[in-house]
Amino acid sequence: MSSIKERLAALGLTLPKAAAPVANYVPFVRTGNLVVISGQVCFGADGAIAAEHKGKVGGAVSAEAGKAAARLCALNVLAQLEAAVGDLDRAVVQCVRLGGFINAAPGFSAVAGVMNGASDLMVELLGDRGRHARSTVGVAELPLDAAVEVEAMFEVR
Repeated sequence: MSSIKERLAALGLTLPKAAAPVANYVPFVRTGNLVVISGQVCFGADGAIAAEHKGKVGGAVSAEAGKAAARLCALNVLAQLEAAVGDLDRAVVQCVRLGGFINAAPGFSAVAGVMNGASDLMVELLGDRGRHARSTVGVAELPLDAAVEVEAMFEVR
């Protein structure tokens, strides 16, 4: 079985640097064998949110761009997890839960498909350890006008 880093490389991806919080909270909390990751927005490799990932999905942001934004959020979640535990291959037992928040235009209800960008990447990278419970909601606004935000919970060693 290949490592998570090898799977990332095969997809042409790398984990970004774990982003600093943008308000009064910590990026993750580890308690016992759980790590809870605070909501991560769709920062790209340059640490910024691309124009195509700002605004409302179903409005200025297409559903396809929203799905790509959710994928970036998942990468940022994994960057925080790596900061919390070090070696992801050794530490990750299971992705327990993802929570997705989609900055949705009025009337846009296809939020589950957008969130699949994050869910699909977890399974691509972690295999069965990436299968998770999930909630996805459309919201009126997100920090920094991000199109998507994803939070997570992992069981770790």
